[in-house]
Amino acid sequence: MSKRQRDSREYARQMRMIQERATARRGRMRVAYSAIGAVLLVFVVMGLVKLGTAGGGGGGESPSAVPTGAAAEAIISGITSVPAATLDAVGAGAKPSLPTALTGQPALTDGGKPLVLYVGAEYCPFCAAQRWPVVIALSRFGTFSGLTLTTSAADDTYPNTPTVSFHGVTYTSQYLSFQGVETTTNKRVNGQYQPLDQLTPAQQQVLQKYNAAPYVPSDSAGAIPFVDFANKAIQAGASYSPALLADHTHQQILDAVKDPNSQVGRAIGGSANALTALLCKITGNQPGDVCSSAAVQAYQGEFANVGK
Repeated sequence: MSKRQRDSREYARQMRMIQERATARRGRMRVAYSAIGAVLLVFVVMGLVKLGTAGGGGGGESPSAVPTGAAAEAIISGITSVPAATLDAVGAGAKPSLPTALTGQPALTDGGKPLVLYVGAEYCPFCAAQRWPVVIALSRFGTFSGLTLTTSAADDTYPNTPTVSFHGVTYTSQYLSFQGVETTTNKRVNGQYQPLDQLTPAQQQVLQKYNAAPYVPSDSAGAIPFVDFANKAIQAGASYSPALLADHTHQQILDAVKDPNSQVGRAIGGSANALTALLCKITGNQPGDVCSSAAVQAYQGEFANVGK
């Protein structure tokens, strides 16, 4: 056999080896891709199952769903009538962030009564969290009409936080006045949340003055929610984190509020009790049964400078 024949055979043998290795490699890749595809399929199925069952235990409501009709009415009724015994059992609760007392400021009133001014927006998750204790506390001094259920924006931090809206709300009380302003909706059009309530000139003046240094820390200036308690105290931001309400439905939050031992109940109830204690200072400790309660006494001394 000539050298040329030997070289030709060797070349053919090497080519067969290369082809066999390539075929084997393609086979291994097919197996690997099949395995990867199977794993991905499992994750997709798990994700779909999770989406389909989210909010379980809350009457079938998903975290982003908003109850309507009789279900909504029942939840609003529950928020505005939390039993005094439940709030007494919560006491100081989870020690929320408290409003800051103001001194030497002109009284903020409406119709001859101390005015609580709330400024927020429906998209805002911190507003969503804060409305729960605000409604619970104010409901001990008067009656809301027109509250509706909603959520914070789906495309913001802490998305779809369940809450109520103050848009179109009226409040009746012999002790206090309340004005709730929701500046925008929770829906974007052309990248912007749509306008909702417009501040009156008087409300705008209060916001510009007190939602800025030196009345709030410079890094909190302009924050919402902003609440002015008759110019006796102010709060910019939420008193607890909206993260506590993540993956909860409206009904689950209400159920937790009714449980003084739950984490959510202690956060919301404790904040509501702190606000109630502050409002009692503003109303001259009226009504007496509310302002002498264990819930209010839990914050005795926290607002000693209010009204001075």
